[in-house]
Amino acid sequence: MDATFKRAELDSDNIVVDIGLATQELNKVLAAFNYRNLDEEPQFAGINTSTEWLAKHIADQLADKISEGALGEGAHGIDAIAVTLHESHVAWAAYERALRPSG
Repeated sequence: MDATFKRAELDSDNIVVDIGLATQELNKVLAAFNYRNLDEEPQFAGINTSTEWLAKHIADQLADKISEGALGEGAHGIDAIAVTLHESHVAWAAYERALRPSG
């Protein structure tokens, strides 16, 4: 699993995101999925929990974390998040979402 945080300009500390906070929050998001059959989870009833859907779900949760300030104030400058889930060494799916309207 890879999460990519994108922004047009670096923040005042010359970084895109505090990687320590990003890792911490990503681990919290992923903890809900570890060693679980998502098709048996009531919150996902009726949803095709494809790799693509899961990548979108994780990206949306990371976007919420940014909005809440969990990745630090500098993270509010992030323009987009991309989440890639690897099914194997030759197959993966990715989802990218914007965090702010462009233009």
